[in-house]
Amino acid sequence: MVKRLAPCLAIALAACTQAPAREVGREFPTIVSLNPCTDAILAEVADPQQILALSAYSSDPASSSMEVAKARQFPAVAGTVEEVAALRPDLVVGGTFMAPATVTALGGMGFRLEQFGIAPTVGESEAQVRRLAALAGHPERGEALVAEIEAVLAANRAPAGPPVPAIVWQSGGIVPGSDTLISDLLARTGFTNAAAARGMKQADVLPLELMLIAPPRVIFTAGSRFSEEDRLLRHPALAHLTDTRREPLSPALLWCGGPTIVRAATRPGDVRRSL
Repeated sequence: MVKRLAPCLAIALAACTQAPAREVGREFPTIVSLNPCTDAILAEVADPQQILALSAYSSDPASSSMEVAKARQFPAVAGTVEEVAALRPDLVVGGTFMAPATVTALGGMGFRLEQFGIAPTVGESEAQVRRLAALAGHPERGEALVAEIEAVLAANRAPAGPPVPAIVWQSGGIVPGSDTLISDLLARTGFTNAAAARGMKQADVLPLELMLIAPPRVIFTAGSRFSEEDRLLRHPALAHLTDTRREPLSPALLWCGGPTIVRAATRPGDVRRSL
């Protein structure tokens, strides 16, 4: 009897892991997001009932690029294939750094997967907004979000005069150098990325000694004043840089584009106008 049931159980389990056919009468796809950057965009352009889950990163204040309270309105997933299979979405969206085994497994089970890279410019981020909005079935919402981004950029456009040298200094002395979204935003708001001018790339480390030898006009400190890891950003020697201003910048503004640009452009724009 057990031998007869085994093939039937195998068939039943396989059926449970297959991606579902679209329900009759359901106009827009259901979605699971496995990346905090796609989380933030989807929360703006998709209907709430379309979002079956967001990544667990967005529910954690230490890694979220969106309002944590808003993220916690949705179920959270760690990104395992088993979690996705249980939710049976029409569409899975994630980053380009997903494990190859996960990508293969999702494809093998018939799930549609769309991957998004890290946008190094405002233009590429806006293209991602439009692409995600189209995938969700609401292209007009993507256009509305892009219009909001453009309006904020216009309001914080660089004033007349030469750009002001600035460095974004993160925990442990890490700097975002050239080819990064924050570098693009600094240029648009009236700054020049002094780290990029030094030839530094994304996640390079700028030691305290080099900062003291050739300090910029503004240091945006992107860390927590309560963290031991961020002692470098609070070093007493920085107080002697009388011609340099230190301005706090939330690390959450550095990770993603999309709606995050609205806040990420406003902060340096405010600082630039105050100089």
